[in-house]
Amino acid sequence: MNFNLYLDDATAKRLGRLAKKLRKPRNAVIREAVEAWLLHEGPSWPDSVAKFRGDPSAPRFEATRAELGKLREDPFG
Repeated sequence: MNFNLYLDDATAKRLGRLAKKLRKPRNAVIREAVEAWLLHEGPSWPDSVAKFRGDPSAPRFEATRAELGKLREDPFG
C-alpha cells in the first residue's frame, strides 16, 4: 500500500539525517517507526496480568495504615 505523507521542512531534514546515519531509505525508517508505534495499540501486559483484579483474601492496604505511623508535614524535609 502506498500513500503520501507530508512533513514540515525541519522534520523532513531530521528524517533525512537519521536515514543517512542508519544507511536506510527514508521509507524504511518511516515503515519501522510505524510498526514500532503500532505495537503500543493493545495492552502491553499479558492477558492474565491485565485481567488480574487482586487477591480477595489479601488484607486491604488501608488495614495496615495505622502501623505506618504519623506522617511528617513535609516527607522530604
